[in-house]
Amino acid sequence: MAVIHHTTLKPTKLELLTSWLPTRPWYRGGAGEVELDKAGGFRLDDPEGEVGIEFIVVTDTSGPHPTAYLTPLTYRGAPLDGAEHALVGTMEHGVLGRRWVYDGCHDPVLAAQLLALVEGRVQAQDQSVSDTPDRDVTRSCTGEDPTSAAFTPTATDDHEGTALTTPHGTTLRLHRALRPAHDDAPLLPQGATGHVAGSWRMPDGTRARGLFAVLHRA
Repeated sequence: MAVIHHTTLKPTKLELLTSWLPTRPWYRGGAGEVELDKAGGFRLDDPEGEVGIEFIVVTDTSGPHPTAYLTPLTYRGAPLDGAEHALVGTMEHGVLGRRWVYDGCHDPVLAAQLLALVEGRVQAQDQSVSDTPDRDVTRSCTGEDPTSAAFTPTATDDHEGTALTTPHGTTLRLHRALRPAHDDAPLLPQGATGHVAGSWRMPDGTRARGLFAVLHRA
C-alpha cells in the first residue's frame, strides 16, 4: 500500500495544473486565468511501489459555468523515458525530493492499474489516508476473460477526453470534463463493457456523481 506523506510541495499540484490545463484539447475554459479548487479524487497503488498514482478532480471556477476535470497524475523519482510530451512539471517533495509529475494517461503504470480497477483486480484507495480503501469509487466489468495485465495502450487526447487504445481495438476512455449523471439515465453508454465512477464536490458544496472511465472491448 502507498504511504501518504503530509508534507510540503513546491510548486503545489494545483499550481502545476493551473498552467497545464489550458494546454489540453479537452479544456473548456476561456482565455482568462484558471481558478482551480480541489473537488475530489482517489489513488491507486503501484505493485512495484515506485510510482505514485493519483486521480485528482479539480473544478475550474474562472468561467460563467464551473467545470470539473478529472486529472490522473503519476509521480516519479526520475524522468519517464519517451514521455516528455506528457510531463506536467516537476516539484520538490518535502520527504521524497524531486518528483516528475506526468499526465497519467500516458504512463503505462497508471494505464495498467486503471484497467485492473475496472476489472476488479485492485481497489481504489483513499486520496489522503494511507491503507484505506475508497468505497465511494465504483466499478463494473462484464465478460469472464480479463484483458492482459501487460496493458500498454496508445493514449490519444481529443476534445472529449482521452482514449487508451490497444492494437486489438480495446479502448478505455477517460472522461476529462466531468458531467453529473442523471438519476433516470443509464450509467453506461451503449456497448460499454466496464466502467469506473465516483463523486466530487460541486462549488455550492453539494456532491455530484458521474463516470470517470468507460471500457469497450474489441
